[in-house]
Amino acid sequence: MKATIWHNPNCGTSRKTLAILQETPGVEVELIEYLKTPYTRAKVAQLIADAGLTPREALRLMGTDAQERGLPDMDGDAILDAMAANPAYVNRPFVETEKGVRFCRPQDMVRDIL
Repeated sequence: MKATIWHNPNCGTSRKTLAILQETPGVEVELIEYLKTPYTRAKVAQLIADAGLTPREALRLMGTDAQERGLPDMDGDAILDAMAANPAYVNRPFVETEKGVRFCRPQDMVRDIL
């Protein structure tokens, strides 16, 4: 099974999620460091929707200026535009497999799609 993780190596939860993927037999991991290879707007919108979240629920506030910019008060389209322009606004990590997409916070959520 292939599992794609949108990863930030500076994030403990992302590292723990990656470790679960790497330790699971039969899982081929595709790692995308999304701060180096940003999401397209379409991809981030798809991941968020497939994970059952709204853009607001996937918005990262900690460590960003999203709050100061008023992003939490904007509509979903404006939030997605901001996420596509600055991938740091996307909370992490997201993992996609043939079984679906999960926002893996906590990291054990990834087991649902393995």
